[in-house]
Amino acid sequence: MRDFRKLEVWKKAHNLNLFVYLNLLPKFPKSEQFDMLSQTKRAAYSIPLNVVEGSGRFTEKDFAHFLDMALGSAHELEYCCLLCKDLSYIDEELFNNTNNLINEVKAMLIGLIKKIRE
Repeated sequence: MRDFRKLEVWKKAHNLNLFVYLNLLPKFPKSEQFDMLSQTKRAAYSIPLNVVEGSGRFTEKDFAHFLDMALGSAHELEYCCLLCKDLSYIDEELFNNTNNLINEVKAMLIGLIKKIRE
């Protein structure tokens, strides 16, 4: 078992989650309260949650499995942000800032997954 608080990928995913909560979600219209906002929120917090859950597993295979799920959630969040931009809920600058953070997390997850599976 690992201490998830020491994992750089968890720290980056946690900061991404905070960024989404503080900067992206407030931009959604009320009409999206239970639809797109809810899905975006779940995708965002699913990333660090899966890292945390995987870090509590005993095998590298199990840990990698949860990192895979975190990566899937990062891809889901990436699409949610693209859709939000295309629906004009967020501007280009916020989209680019969010997307850059997502891509950093994705790269870290991919690197860690590859390292574990070697």
